Amino acid sequence: MNQYPGVVGRKLGMTQLIAEDGTVASCTVIEARAVVVGKRTAEKDGYDALILGIDDVKEKHLSKAVLGSFKAKNIEPKRIQREFRCTAEYAATVEVGQALALDQLFEAGQFLDVAGISRGRGFQGVVRRHKFAGAVQTHGTHEYRRHGGSIGTNMTPGRTKLGMKMPGQMGNVRVSVLNQKVAKVIPEQHLVLIYGGVPGAKGTVVELRGAIKRRGGRVAAK
Repeated sequence: MNQYPGVVGRKLGMTQLIAEDGTVASCTVIEARAVVVGKRTAEKDGYDALILGIDDVKEKHLSKAVLGSFKAKNIEPKRIQREFRCTAEYAATVEVGQALALDQLFEAGQFLDVAGISRGRGFQGVVRRHKFAGAVQTHGTHEYRRHGGSIGTNMTPGRTKLGMKMPGQMGNVRVSVLNQKVAKVIPEQHLVLIYGGVPGAKGTVVELRGAIKRRGGRVAAK
């Protein structure tokens, strides 16, 4: 399980970075103004985690129970909350109500795992959804050019097997992209620039944390 420090933010869009040698690289801009709104502890909950929140919200849009949890901690209500598993040592270094400093979490050249909700593409056929080739376009083919073909056997087992690739809802699912490289961190503007694209459209909530499959997933203590 990934327990590297992370942060929740919003995808603002994409831009370009021009290096000193003139090369141009596309980057995704993430705005992360995350605040610690709660903690989980091994003594009380059986595991250690931080609950991070972003986006201020009016009190009238929250239930009394949720609003009461924020007022009990004397912090501003947040619309979006995400839980990040972490070590007890790291959880002890931050306090509830504290804003996370991006330059203490990430640095240029570090690799991150990015998770978000992909763009919804509606109901799609097998050609677009599963990259099927479709039927032949000649020899009298009629109305079957983009069909999927047979979906099962005859008498045995006499049913369609589970997991058969068929038309259906495409996109709008949680997607994780591993080992995305940090291009630049702008802490005063709460921005993280990441090389390449990340899941989701503009405004999508994304989660960033140190890459679990690469060394250096966490910034060394400064």
